[in-house]
Amino acid sequence: MKQLRDGYEIDDDPTRVDVDAVWAFLSTGAYWARWRTRADVAAQIAASWRVVGAYAPDGSQVGFARAFSDTVSLAYLADLYVLPGHRGHGLGHALTAAMVDEGPGAGMRWLLHTQDAHELYAAHGFAPADVTVMERPRPEPD
Repeated sequence: MKQLRDGYEIDDDPTRVDVDAVWAFLSTGAYWARWRTRADVAAQIAASWRVVGAYAPDGSQVGFARAFSDTVSLAYLADLYVLPGHRGHGLGHALTAAMVDEGPGAGMRWLLHTQDAHELYAAHGFAPADVTVMERPRPEPD
């Protein structure tokens, strides 16, 4: 657990993650995840290599990130968010740093998909993909 200013905490304890809080945001406030069911989100969290949460001074979960990995050379950053009312406290940077820069995957190649927050991720070493990356997008539903 890491104490931040203003009483916020960053914690990688998976037992502390409030799955209902994560699903509440992902199902309503995340452009990339609204189609997932609560069961989908719970399964993804349970299968994640690592999870990191951001917690308000009252202990409520106000941010989240998860990663999946081969645990040796490659990791994927997913579902990182901070609730709108808690932005501006450095929580996005703290979540990214805890996951990518300071955790057991600090020496790995990291991938992510995002339509926003490019400046935040660039501050942690992310850049546009090079010629070694190809992608097969998820098929559109019928």
